[in-house]
Amino acid sequence: MPKRSAGLLLYRRTDRLLEVFLVHPGGPFWAKKDIGAWSIPKGEYAEAEDPIAVAKREFEEETGVAIDGAFVSLGELKQPGGKIVSAWALEGNCDAAGLKSNTFPMEWPPRSGQMKEFPEVDRWEWFSVEAARQRILSGQRAFLDRLQELLEAL
Repeated sequence: MPKRSAGLLLYRRTDRLLEVFLVHPGGPFWAKKDIGAWSIPKGEYAEAEDPIAVAKREFEEETGVAIDGAFVSLGELKQPGGKIVSAWALEGNCDAAGLKSNTFPMEWPPRSGQMKEFPEVDRWEWFSVEAARQRILSGQRAFLDRLQELLEAL
C-alpha cells in the first residue's frame, strides 16, 4: 500500500491577482534548493486517520497557525515516488513573516553520530500561480491547475 499525505493549498486574491501559499522544506538536503522544491503544507497519515484532520494538523505544525474554514477538495495526485497526496483548497490569509515550524531530529553530518534539530519548514511565502508553478514540486503542480479550474467555475 502506498504512503499517503494530506495537505492544504491556502490561496488569496489581491488586486485581481491569485496567490498561493507554499512552504520550503527545512533540513540540510533542501537548504540550497529553490526551484521545484516548494510544497503545499502537508504530512503523512495512517490509514485510520481522517485526511482533512491531518491536513489541518500539518498546516498548524508547519506554520504555527491553526486554520479552519470551508475546505474544498482538490482530489488526489500520485507523486513520482508513488506517494498519494490529497489536498484541499481554502481561501484565507496569514503573515508569512511571523510563522514558526516544528522541528525534527536528524543525524548531521551523516554517520557523525551527532543529532541536530532542523525545522520541518524553513521558509513560507505567497506566490502568484505562475511563480508557484516554477517553485512547487512537479508532482503537486496539478493542484494549482485544479485550484484555477475550481475558481473559474464559481
